[in-house]
Amino acid sequence: MKALTPTALRAPFGNYAHGVEIPAGARIVQTSGQLGIRTDDSIPPEAQTQAEICFASITEILRVAGMTPDNVFHIAAYVTDRAHMPGYMAARDAFVGQRQHLPSSTLVIVSGFTRLEFKVEVEVMAAASD
Repeated sequence: MKALTPTALRAPFGNYAHGVEIPAGARIVQTSGQLGIRTDDSIPPEAQTQAEICFASITEILRVAGMTPDNVFHIAAYVTDRAHMPGYMAARDAFVGQRQHLPSSTLVIVSGFTRLEFKVEVEVMAAASD
């Protein structure tokens, strides 16, 4: 993967690239939006904990596909309030880590999800060459 962050553009607001080029022949995985719900159906009240659960679920989906978070080239996230941004960003930055190639990223504030308790939803796209 190749990060695309042209110098003619303003630098990204956070730990992401403006675009990502995927090499020809790569396998692509796209996850569904993951919500902050545990396997026992409990939903923590904190946005950061919900985001951590989202990223843990994504990591497991990637594992099943033979990939890791390093294979993620795009993150799309949805939060229900600007107040949840710091918690989401802390979980996101922990997921992204100190990677050599940063993913592209989209973050949208939405009016809500199927259940009022949900504050965060995250989906990713990942690629790997065989």
